[in-house]
Amino acid sequence: MKLWHSLVGTSLAVCALVAEPLGAQQSPAALYGDLFSAVQTGRLFPDGKTFADAAPKRDPQAIMADYRRERPATPEALRSFVLANFTVPGVNDRGATDLRRHIRNLWPMLVRQPDEQVAGSSLLPMPHPYVVPGGRFREMYYWDSYFTMLGLAVDGQQPLVESMLANFTDTIERYGHIPNGMRTYYLGRSQPPFYAAMLDLSKDTDPATAAKRLAALKKEHAYWMKGASCLDSSGACDRVVRMPDGTLLNRYWDDRPLPRDESFAEDLITAKEDPSRPAEEMYRHLRAGAESGWDYSSRWLSDPQRLASIRTTEIVPVDLNSLMLIMEEAIARRSAAAGDQAGAASFAALANKRRAALNRYFWVAGQGRYADWDRMTRKPTPRISAATLYPLFAGAASPQQAAAVAASVRRDLLATGGLRTTPVRTGQQWDSPNGWAPLQWVAIAGLEKNAQGELAREIAKRWLDTVSTTYAETGKMLEKYDIEERKPGGGGEYPTQDGFGWTNGVTSAILERYPDL
Repeated sequence: MKLWHSLVGTSLAVCALVAEPLGAQQSPAALYGDLFSAVQTGRLFPDGKTFADAAPKRDPQAIMADYRRERPATPEALRSFVLANFTVPGVNDRGATDLRRHIRNLWPMLVRQPDEQVAGSSLLPMPHPYVVPGGRFREMYYWDSYFTMLGLAVDGQQPLVESMLANFTDTIERYGHIPNGMRTYYLGRSQPPFYAAMLDLSKDTDPATAAKRLAALKKEHAYWMKGASCLDSSGACDRVVRMPDGTLLNRYWDDRPLPRDESFAEDLITAKEDPSRPAEEMYRHLRAGAESGWDYSSRWLSDPQRLASIRTTEIVPVDLNSLMLIMEEAIARRSAAAGDQAGAASFAALANKRRAALNRYFWVAGQGRYADWDRMTRKPTPRISAATLYPLFAGAASPQQAAAVAASVRRDLLATGGLRTTPVRTGQQWDSPNGWAPLQWVAIAGLEKNAQGELAREIAKRWLDTVSTTYAETGKMLEKYDIEERKPGGGGEYPTQDGFGWTNGVTSAILERYPDL
């Protein structure tokens, strides 16, 4: 304490040397005089540049008047005074406004320039600039990119939105679909098909570009529906499933019944855990789970506590079929705009059939939720998940259904820090306690679209609290979060990644939609 008072006394002498005005722009030492000296000589912050770079939260003269009146007598009291009156870099500067600025500064770090072909490399070269998720995800990914592009669109990065769309369009032309990610080992599968939704973020009005994108949309639709030509008595082939009334819907799949290249050892181990099943069958279910983006979740497991009980291809997913509805409606709309009325009518009819099927097979009226459909039991699954909000996102729910979903979401999925993925704890990363940026956005946008704005805003607020709290503690934007305790998420096959494309994008999009949050 004697040292503290000695330093404060010294500060009073020093302030006499620096208090002389320096014109319109005064240095911190001149502006804050004895307060500045007390902070710096008292080593309140390890780096002397920290307080020199601090910004006042209100008028400096008012701050100094309060300082001279209060005269904080201990280091603890002085620190409390400083943090109450200044935004200090790296200490208390990570509020929502700074979060948005941080995200805008992150975009250049996640941008990659056009790739060159390297012999023997697994990378699928992209001809235009693109944004990667971050961390171990060092190539462009499919569904991640939609949520990343939401943020790019509101953060003044429209050229990147257009160049990423050009990459995806070229990829469909080249491979017939958009793979999980831009690696050769991902070519056997896709991911939740958000290309149609991505196109709505474009500002390119060139008719030639529109024609090229429409052709790509149709090609992607054909990829998902090609199994219709090989259906047999089993009622399923590739990504197509025949429902009891004859309607054709879709499931997740992978063309390669092998261990995943990127998780080779893990898949070998999982296959050995259930020797009663052929290894190829296990690999197919694991790969289909990866195509779903939910790798992995109790949605796909017979026993929620055993990954080896996975049976993804036996499930007809509500999220996938909602996205297929969006795709078919987009093709119908864009065909009409191009003057192809016959094509527009054909895809509109497909969309109407799918919309009816969503409510016939996936709607569980007694529980007020949409569910996945089990091909084996021929009824909706008992698994409650955030996928229940996809029909709202796709505009397929009635006002009564939307209200019922909102009530069930409040009851089963709304957590302290945002929307739960599922209410089940399994150790899998797409289960409780984790929350994920894409599911928050699907929920918010879907609820807003269906006159459930109050719940949408509540999810947005709780999610932002989680992201900003974790950012304040770690300085990072993360792939996933524990929304029960508002901290970094866990589980899955690899450590939680930072960067992170879709969290950045969704956070910016939420702050743009709800600036008061």
